[in-house]
Amino acid sequence: DGEIRDGAWVAEIDAGSDCLTGWPKGIRLIVRKERPHPGAQLRFTDADGMRLTCFATNTKHTPIAALELRHRQRARAEDRIRAARATGLRNLPLHDAAQNQIWLEIIQIALDLLAWMPMLALTGTARRWEPRRLRLRLFSAAAQLVTTGRRRILRLAKHWPWAHVISSALVRLDALPNPG
Repeated sequence: DGEIRDGAWVAEIDAGSDCLTGWPKGIRLIVRKERPHPGAQLRFTDADGMRLTCFATNTKHTPIAALELRHRQRARAEDRIRAARATGLRNLPLHDAAQNQIWLEIIQIALDLLAWMPMLALTGTARRWEPRRLRLRLFSAAAQLVTTGRRRILRLAKHWPWAHVISSALVRLDALPNPG
């Protein structure tokens, strides 16, 4: 939210420090120290009940508080890993390495679709749905694909509570320009 938070400190380790010896020129290391949120599980690296996080950037002339806020707002790695596990990365189901490689490629395609779909097709709270909720509400909807007069029509079940989300997503996708 960009507000100053009690119990949190942000600092920059500068290029003159021994910590950054051998790092590329112009790199900045930003360190944040804070108390974990109430109910958060402590990590073994947390010291005295304080959590240390850091990141490196080559962005110049930006205050460290603004860089740290940008980093926290863009930190989606954990979300992507959780989505990958929910999409099939939790285990490799096949015995052969080549088959598991194909399995991983399929998961990667699914993750790409899950990353692009909220940006291009969904609106409102549906943009933040996790893979499990998407499976329940969108991907398992009862529908019929009807071909008539050289046109294909998708008939969604009228009683499905999220049919309007699916139909508006299809309208938004149809409005996108043809890439080639």
